[in-house]
Amino acid sequence: MSPFATAPRPIRTVLIANRGEIACRIIATCRRLGLRTVAVYSDADAGALHVRLADEAHRIGPPPATASYLAGPAILAAAHAAGADAIHPGYGFLSENAGFVRACEAAGIVFVGPSADAVAAMGSKIEAKRIAIAAGVPTVPGYHGADQSPDRLAAEAKRIGYPVLIKASAGGGGRGMRLVERPEDFTPALEQARTEARSAFGDDAVLLEKFIARPRHLEVQVFGDSHGNLVHLFERDCSVQRNNQKVFEEAPAPNVPDVARARLFEAALRLCRAIGYSSAGTVEFIMEAGGDSPYFLEMNTRLQVEHPVTEAICGVDLVEWQLLVAAGLPLPLAQDQIRARGHAIEARIAAERPDLGFQPAIGRFVAVSAPAGIRFDTGIAAGTEIGLHYDSMLAKLIAHGPDRASALARLERGLADLAVLGPATNQAFLKDCATRPAFAAGQVTTRFLPETFPDGWRPDAGKLAHLRAIACAIWALNLPDGGTPWTRRDGFRVMGARRPACLELVLEDEFGEATLDMACGVGGFTALIDGRTIALGHLPRSGDIVIDGRPVTAVADGDLLHVAHDGMVIAARITPAIDVTVRSAAAADADGMLIAPLPGLVTAIPVRTGDMVAEGDPVLTMEAMKLVHTLSAPVAGRIAAIHCAVGDTVAAKAVLVEISHQSEE
Repeated sequence: MSPFATAPRPIRTVLIANRGEIACRIIATCRRLGLRTVAVYSDADAGALHVRLADEAHRIGPPPATASYLAGPAILAAAHAAGADAIHPGYGFLSENAGFVRACEAAGIVFVGPSADAVAAMGSKIEAKRIAIAAGVPTVPGYHGADQSPDRLAAEAKRIGYPVLIKASAGGGGRGMRLVERPEDFTPALEQARTEARSAFGDDAVLLEKFIARPRHLEVQVFGDSHGNLVHLFERDCSVQRNNQKVFEEAPAPNVPDVARARLFEAALRLCRAIGYSSAGTVEFIMEAGGDSPYFLEMNTRLQVEHPVTEAICGVDLVEWQLLVAAGLPLPLAQDQIRARGHAIEARIAAERPDLGFQPAIGRFVAVSAPAGIRFDTGIAAGTEIGLHYDSMLAKLIAHGPDRASALARLERGLADLAVLGPATNQAFLKDCATRPAFAAGQVTTRFLPETFPDGWRPDAGKLAHLRAIACAIWALNLPDGGTPWTRRDGFRVMGARRPACLELVLEDEFGEATLDMACGVGGFTALIDGRTIALGHLPRSGDIVIDGRPVTAVADGDLLHVAHDGMVIAARITPAIDVTVRSAAAADADGMLIAPLPGLVTAIPVRTGDMVAEGDPVLTMEAMKLVHTLSAPVAGRIAAIHCAVGDTVAAKAVLVEISHQSEE
């Protein structure tokens, strides 16, 4: 009989109050343990993978998170309707909401996580710092007081010494945070931080901290139960970050002195004992690179995104541990039974364009192929549609090996062989990061990305040219009509018996446009692109394609050919140059087209078809990247067509409105 059926708090059915990869990951453990699962979904996620994997699914509201995944009453109603004994919150959304924990308790439903008091105690950064100081846990020199007057805060900043960080007390993710390097900049920075904090969290309280110039971000995985047991499962390094959001995580942390590691564990356990902590938690620290004195930052009272690296080195399932503790059972292992074996590194796969300042990407995935021999936690599959309502993270790639070098090598191979075709992702960027000397040496700080890519990231030109050549060769072998360009008379040049047939092609993809001269001869395919000659050899018309020892994945979707090879992906539109029409007239027509500058949500259209507009008049408003953009008429004329509606999610470069020129009226 399952231990959950006879536990002090029996659990048979678990509702997962989350979405995406973490919901799928929780479902996998529940299924292994014989527990029934219930998914919840918004209208945007009706066809999502976690909905298909669960035993039962319930709609909880429209796409905005505030009306669905943050709607506690709707989630509790779904739990009652499904007969759920427990709710697992995953991470984000309601996972650190003390009010929701209390609501679960009042409804007689087990909350898979810590007590409401523990969540509340650590939920405020100011209160958490006070508790840490009282428990003797070292903290960054700063101010966490109740007096929030501008004069007092300015005086405390002077006492701490510049540079200082202003941080929102109630939130994270970089919102409500400002770095101030000079006293004269403090007041405007404080106003900006407070405004941002009030908007994001409904609370403009701030704290001040001494700014550490070259910090490492370290954290300790802790676990407690209701029987008084408390353990740590070693530490992680999460120093590679973008806008204070983690990109890579690994365990154990490389190049940490033994004395610093001991201090991390001691401080984390001391803090947890001070609040009587139970369930999974993570205590986060900051430490100067090359130092040995970690300072407490905050505690996350939930499962972390990066928990798989701890699972890999400790050989445990932390979701199973959460369920056991929630059911009132003791931890399965004591501290002296927990051993760290080997090294693990995780990379977060996100739908975003690193080459465009990490602009979010939207659309439908046409193929998702995981690499062999490596853990891949995903919330997407072929056919999954993603929009702008939720976080851009799609999946995680986790590599484990007997040492860091082998784990890193496996991660690099995994990033090379992973194929996620559809909306753009950060895969090529991650692979580039993983091969940099500082990363390979385990010597990174939170400054790694801005120092490595001071002018922003761009794909390697040689690798991009190679992938474009592969795409053109595959296109040439698999025309929709079953023929090949080599059998066509237009655009085809016979160069003689000793020279191959050649065809000039124009390729457009997310990185721009290129012209290629493709040749097919006795030696197979050769491409001339951007001054480079790329020999591809013979490629099969069907079956597996392997080039330079790496698999190629290609999927046609309408007029786009999606191709992945060696960690890079493009969605290409390929046309024989002779078929490319002269675009001067089309360009003139395009002057009257209103184009989406970013993927976003249409929020207002103050015009109707047939309306007259002057150049510069507002035509459409959209939200993109958390900002409101008003798009104006590029020319004077009449609204000829509107291709979207309020509430639509539109892709970058989509034609939204067409305006006929006034001269054409």
